[in-house]
Amino acid sequence: MNSVELKTLSELSQYSFYIPAYQRGYRWTEQEVKDLINDINEFTPKEIDGSNEKTWYCLQPVVVKQREAGVYEVIDGQQRLTTAYLILYYLNQDFVEKKRDKLFQLDYETRPGSKDFLQHPEDDASSCIDFYYMHQAYSTIEAWFEVCEQQPSFDKNDFRSKIKFHTKVIWYETTEENPITVFTRLNIGKISLTNAELIKALFLNSSNFRMTNMDGMRRRQIEIANEWDQIETAFQNDKLWYFLCDWQISDNRIEVIFDLMNDTDDKAPYSTFRFFNAKLSGKSETDMKKNWEEIQGYYQRFNEWFHNRELYHKIGFLLTAEIADIKDLYFQSSNLKKSEFVAYIDGLIKKHYKNRALLDLNYESKETQKRLIAVQHSDHATK
Repeated sequence: MNSVELKTLSELSQYSFYIPAYQRGYRWTEQEVKDLINDINEFTPKEIDGSNEKTWYCLQPVVVKQREAGVYEVIDGQQRLTTAYLILYYLNQDFVEKKRDKLFQLDYETRPGSKDFLQHPEDDASSCIDFYYMHQAYSTIEAWFEVCEQQPSFDKNDFRSKIKFHTKVIWYETTEENPITVFTRLNIGKISLTNAELIKALFLNSSNFRMTNMDGMRRRQIEIANEWDQIETAFQNDKLWYFLCDWQISDNRIEVIFDLMNDTDDKAPYSTFRFFNAKLSGKSETDMKKNWEEIQGYYQRFNEWFHNRELYHKIGFLLTAEIADIKDLYFQSSNLKKSEFVAYIDGLIKKHYKNRALLDLNYESKETQKRLIAVQHSDHATK
């Protein structure tokens, strides 16, 4: 079973990574290296309420398959891993050898000697194109720190702490037999893992189940997977989908529910995954079941609105005319009786049209379109 979790860069020190021949060589440019360092430098860890944890900077997924104990084949993410290694290597040079941190190891299948070269990336690199790019990346890192250390506000120890303990990778470990199949799937069209795919792995992770009966655990995993597919299949109905939102996506539409449940202000990529990882990490099977039932509750509510003639037209108008958003409507419908919720949405519509003169409308106005939609919805709702 595929698994997904978050790991700090410090936690990766126990591993060795094998970069197979089907991967392209290291090719990050000066700009990409600077972007990563700047992002980490500008990030400020903050206390998370109700826990001893702090927020973290999240790198994109690293997809791996275990080859042997402590050794992983990297299916996706080797550019980020190599750059992170080079930054950590540079920071290590501040200490005498016996006080340096242990770093994870990287070994490129098509580049014999890569493991040895990465022990001294500051050395001449003219013998190999991959080594050249690694050396250029290291030189960029070195120059970046030299400039920053001239600034009184820069604290190198603070940066060291942020990259080691407050920078995490999304660690996606696959058990599929053929890693090339996974690599191809990820890289055709440069498709990245979505929040939905990562969250699915969280829910199906065997560590969420405390059953000693493996057959029982497997049945429950299949049930969740089937229920997941049922929701995704329902959202493939464009009439239902575009009733709820106008997002132009064709796959993983279930992600709209996860985004609505994410009540943080974090808008960065994979913030929704991080939100669910925090909700499920270290929790009991009962907690996992409760969270899954909440997801099902969102779908059932949306499906009810879609199939109820009155709610379909009134809510459809409110969303189309941008009078209310779906998150607020869901919240209100969860806290009101059905009759009270209908009265609430009727009140929104009445308030929107209060003191608006029909004679002021013209066909060039967006407001006219909203009025006509309102008439159409009201007409359908009363038939």
